[in-house]
Amino acid sequence: MARPHSDGLGLPSGIAAPQVSPSEGEPLTDDERTVSIRDRAEAIARAQVWRSPTTPIGRAVLGADHRVPSMIECRFRFSDLGGTTPKFDCVLPSGKALRVKYGPGSEVPAEVAATQLLSALGFGADTVTLVERLRCVGCPTEPFVIAKAVRATRTKPLYERVANDESAQEFEWAGIEQKFRARPIESESQKGWAFFELDAVDPKKGGAPRAHVDALRLLAVFLAHWDNKADNQRLVCLSETWPEGTHCSEPFLLMQDLGSTFGPNRVDLDAWMNAEIWEDRKACKLSMEDLPYGGGTFGPTRISERGRRFLSKLLEQLSDAQLTDLFTAARFDKPRTALKGTTSIPEWVRVFKSRVRAISEGPPCPDA
Repeated sequence: MARPHSDGLGLPSGIAAPQVSPSEGEPLTDDERTVSIRDRAEAIARAQVWRSPTTPIGRAVLGADHRVPSMIECRFRFSDLGGTTPKFDCVLPSGKALRVKYGPGSEVPAEVAATQLLSALGFGADTVTLVERLRCVGCPTEPFVIAKAVRATRTKPLYERVANDESAQEFEWAGIEQKFRARPIESESQKGWAFFELDAVDPKKGGAPRAHVDALRLLAVFLAHWDNKADNQRLVCLSETWPEGTHCSEPFLLMQDLGSTFGPNRVDLDAWMNAEIWEDRKACKLSMEDLPYGGGTFGPTRISERGRRFLSKLLEQLSDAQLTDLFTAARFDKPRTALKGTTSIPEWVRVFKSRVRAISEGPPCPDA
């Protein structure tokens, strides 16, 4: 696969790019490429979903990166913010813009762990890194709420005149999100991709083999990735160059927003433990119908034996020490709200391994 490159983006030392990324060369822009509906469908048909990780899975570092500074300072910047997770954008002294996710909920730790896991296994994902303290200069008290209100009322010039540019807010254990570095492929009417569109990936046209696609589906159920509307996945182009008027030579499908994982209630050990992976193990049928939104864009589907074996072999390479580091770095043992108690890291490791066994053990899947 292509090598990850040193992006030179002015990020704080230790906040690194995802393991699966385009190769070294001319910098990519993050601007999306708007294509026709037909060209988008053609890109999905040829898309890959997995690449061999640059670091062997058993040696992947899933714990906290001790090079990450304990405190980052940046300046608040108004931007268009979607979703419901509290977030804002700010700019480092280097000029690099950061997307910051904050607050006491479970979305940030879920994303930290899920993105680390996917990248280590070879699936595409953004990177979310926890920072102990972040000081935002010019930040209002509730930056997400204020930014949404200012945009809705079109009062940015007025707000900027009355705002105190030198005031600052501090956030504890904020998540710094870095996008997977590749150009999004979007049509005017379609952003991201829905899970039912995986049926359109065609190996005969150069798309991912069925085993890889099934492994991605199975991994989504393993994580209980129930908030899987199209906006929470992304179709991108890994090609370093993509001349106008041509097709992307390396389309790639990845899961983008992974904040609703590890249980229907997000980072809920008991709920994750009890979330069934198989609707029908003998038939190797998956479903998310018992999860919120009835599974969203993930409809009932049958998994091939090659797909089951492929994912189980990836997951079985992870050691107890790596899993301990994964959940510890994401602070899964810390309470996020008054209604949620603490759960021990060994219990998270135990449940993770039991869910791996639910995939790896049992009879072969019937031929698709």
